[in-house]
Amino acid sequence: MNSVVLRGALAKPAEWSHTSHEARFFRLWLDVSRLSGKDDRLRILAAEDALPGSGLREGDEVEVSGQMRTYNNKSGVGGRLIVSALARSVRPSGGPHINHVFLSGTLCRTPGYRKTPLGREICDIMLAVPRTYSRTDYLPLIAWGGAARACAEMETGQPLHIVGRFQSRAYTKVIDGESVDMTAYEVSVVRLVESEEALAEAAREPE
Repeated sequence: MNSVVLRGALAKPAEWSHTSHEARFFRLWLDVSRLSGKDDRLRILAAEDALPGSGLREGDEVEVSGQMRTYNNKSGVGGRLIVSALARSVRPSGGPHINHVFLSGTLCRTPGYRKTPLGREICDIMLAVPRTYSRTDYLPLIAWGGAARACAEMETGQPLHIVGRFQSRAYTKVIDGESVDMTAYEVSVVRLVESEEALAEAAREPE
């Protein structure tokens, strides 16, 4: 399973990204508020026919439904793994901001468990999520606390089902001796789910 539902405000107008199989794709940046009040600025890709016919403007409140996607960046500029939400639909929608991700896949890398200097437990996970035509998305996940401990005990190849949220995280990287501000995109694990059936149920009635 691979499903994402986001509701937030457009940070700027949609801009052309690329053309694939004669379909035009546009890039959008969506600001989605956390409970803390901080915004995640999230990368969205949408085919032209997924966008509302009336057009979109900066500040418009919209709801995006689709799937998480990744691809390898071979340009040499920026991160190597590009993470975004591929929109199946983008429609005007007011109301509270929401950020729901539902993923079912297999661990494709040994989980990386660690603790922060303050003792908070973290686990970095790479989840392989299959899609049609024998393609696979490799999605970076981050788990905290009890979920981090549970994931740390798992082995490569084990199935994992999670409810999470799509988030952005700023960090600094030293390149050629200079500090460069960068942004990572990942899925933060909200909770683990015991089966794909239970995950489908959670997706029907998100919290």
